[in-house]
Amino acid sequence: MSQDVVIEISNIWKIFGDKPDAALKAIQERGLSKAEVLDEFNAVVGVADVSLSVNRGEIFCVMGLSGSGKSTLVRHFNRLLEPTAGKIEIEGTDVMALGTKALQRFRNRQIGMVFQNFALMPHRSVLDNVAMPLEIREVAKNERMRQAAAILDIVELGAWGSKFAHELSGGMQQRVGLARALAANPDVLLMDEPFSALDPLIRRQLQDEFIRLSKILKKTTVFITHDLDEAVRIGDRIAIMRDGKMVQVGTAEDIVMNPADDYVADFVAGISRLKVVHAHVVMQPIDKYIVAQGPLPSATPRVSGDETLSNLINMAIDDESPILVEDDGKDVGVITRSDLLRTVIEGTEVS
Repeated sequence: MSQDVVIEISNIWKIFGDKPDAALKAIQERGLSKAEVLDEFNAVVGVADVSLSVNRGEIFCVMGLSGSGKSTLVRHFNRLLEPTAGKIEIEGTDVMALGTKALQRFRNRQIGMVFQNFALMPHRSVLDNVAMPLEIREVAKNERMRQAAAILDIVELGAWGSKFAHELSGGMQQRVGLARALAANPDVLLMDEPFSALDPLIRRQLQDEFIRLSKILKKTTVFITHDLDEAVRIGDRIAIMRDGKMVQVGTAEDIVMNPADDYVADFVAGISRLKVVHAHVVMQPIDKYIVAQGPLPSATPRVSGDETLSNLINMAIDDESPILVEDDGKDVGVITRSDLLRTVIEGTEVS
């Protein structure tokens, strides 16, 4: 594991049933399909040979339709589910090697988890709910209340500490759940569809709040969602799962512009490229352009490689001249109106 990789899982399998090891052996030796495993062993393949790594401070979104295995996968990170086979390493710790007490300590100190169900204790105040992980850690009462109050301020619920869960809206309750996960200052956050039970307006507000908090706290986060729009808004990288398998991993731009197969292409077909695709993908190499068209005028507009397709189109509306793309002060590419039209219509990189 490199120093920038916080989570690394290798060849994770999860097979539900009475004979998971026999089913796995049959899959590996005879190449049985998911349906054949169910028929022969009365077993369900939940996760199939998944490997991935998550970098420090990254928001890594795992998405897929219902039954794809995404929620099953995330429950292996802190061993809420035991894998049938595979390796899990977090911050250099072999999670599979931990005994019962070490695993409890690991969960309490290094992993924070936020579920779709808010799971707040109804008999405890908001402040007491947030302080629970610190209480389990046996932090002195005054200190844990101070830390819990500080986290409530960060999620903008400082004035609600004395209230009870039933006195809060759904969106506020989910922010309390997030605050509770953050209170123990974990290395890693696991979030399993945390906003999916909320109505669309509150959900978008919570997404914005989470993006804001992520910039402040820089927590390494695995975020499970079935909503591609949510994954695109939140994720630094996205993994798409299907039938327990990892189909494609990449940035939103990678996946939208270069889908791995027809399934992914259908999945991302409804996503607008305007905010996802950037200049470095649209541009053609400057040397190629100059050979074909000649030198560019000194007054040619310039943008960085991170400029969005939406802004590039607005520039092209106002000025029909090509656009220069810079990287570290050097001119590296050129974008013409034809390049922009081709990207919008075809969704492929300029060759």
